[in-house]
Amino acid sequence: MDAAGKDGAIRHVMSGVNPQGCQVFSFKQPTEQELKHDFLWRTSRCLPERGRIGIFNRSYYEDVLVARVHPEILHGHGLPDELIDDTTIWEQRYRSINDLEMHLHRNGTQIIKIFLHLSKDEQAKRFRARIDAPDKNWKFSLADIHERSYWEDYMTVYGDCLSATSSEHAPWYVIPADDKPNARLIISQIILDTLTDLKMAYPKTTPERHEELESFRSQL
Repeated sequence: MDAAGKDGAIRHVMSGVNPQGCQVFSFKQPTEQELKHDFLWRTSRCLPERGRIGIFNRSYYEDVLVARVHPEILHGHGLPDELIDDTTIWEQRYRSINDLEMHLHRNGTQIIKIFLHLSKDEQAKRFRARIDAPDKNWKFSLADIHERSYWEDYMTVYGDCLSATSSEHAPWYVIPADDKPNARLIISQIILDTLTDLKMAYPKTTPERHEELESFRSQL
């Protein structure tokens, strides 16, 4: 939800990572070009190449969350009318997401999915802080109040989505987000554990390579 701390968590948790190996993409309302493609296209073209860390601030999950709470959005996505069937489209999109994430896993991409679970009272507190602080006024708009009125609807679709798309190879981590320092600590530990499990290391020097390097010493 808005004000859950997504931007701050990215900035804080990844502050110690060499920026040469990390890239962040924030997905807003789809552009005209993006709407001419399937709902997975705009994120797929931003996937990190091998050896890099890619961070999505929001993602294709918006299309089974916001679009489900506001199904009228689908009518502006260029889909044929016969495909906009509320009884089938969400399960179909869950299947597409699961297929994509399995495909990425089979091809060497490790996926971490984090949901910052914010309480309604804490969201109100953070919204008030944005009103009180002049340097944060730009973060708050009438749209935030509008979406807040759909709180229960969002909780329902979040639950359905997390249940349908959490898997062994691409699990969801639900982080209690009311306490920002604790949330960031948990996220850091999840990422650290994941990187440790990859068992990465610099290439080992073979005896032949070591002998070659020693031969260079006299030339220095």
